Amino acid sequence: MQPNVKKLLAGALLAATAAAPALGLASTATPAQASTAVQATVHADGLTYGQDVSHYQPDHDWAASGAAFGIVKATEGATRVDASFARHWADLGAKGKVRGAYHYGHPSNDPIAEADHFLSAVNRQPAAKGDLLALDLETTDGRSVTEVNAWAKTWLAHVQAKTGITPLFYSGWNFADEYGRGLQQYPLWVARYGVGPGSVTAPADWKSWTIHQYADAPVDQNVSALTAAQLRALGRR
Repeated sequence: MQPNVKKLLAGALLAATAAAPALGLASTATPAQASTAVQATVHADGLTYGQDVSHYQPDHDWAASGAAFGIVKATEGATRVDASFARHWADLGAKGKVRGAYHYGHPSNDPIAEADHFLSAVNRQPAAKGDLLALDLETTDGRSVTEVNAWAKTWLAHVQAKTGITPLFYSGWNFADEYGRGLQQYPLWVARYGVGPGSVTAPADWKSWTIHQYADAPVDQNVSALTAAQLRALGRR
């Protein structure tokens, strides 16, 4: 997710079952202290806490993060590979956390080319059972609703066909509501700030959501109603 773009509980077990087949914190606390505080609150509510990062957080400390899962940027567009992807990917694996890789999509490009670029970058890294894949779509590149929606469907279907993994779809709530019609078979990772962790409804045709990104400071923060084991069940076999 781009830090200069404000991205507008997780899926009920129904979402996990369907997929299986195929606040900014205004305080003086350090990032590690803030993460610990959020984790305690989230766990008290029975939710699973996670974070997502990119090259904007190259030295993120996963051991001190308090996160049970981490999703990291792998690629963007048809050519870019995130400079910190390999480091974050290896660190999450070494720490035994649920991990996922996401691609930041640009509908002005060919969706198959972007999907193959993403898979090429992911496949160059060690794979493990339970690895998650995701499409981050929050820009139209000047394309229409119909064009953006078709682009997303093509990208998601191609990645699923190539890997057997049903990828997550990430976007802000408003963007997903407008451009995400007909994507309800893909587990929803939705950003909505200004509400409490897990206090979000599902947009568009989704009946539930799988991950809620509720804040972006000191790092992007998320909760899931699924356990770590249930999240892994959505990933690589």
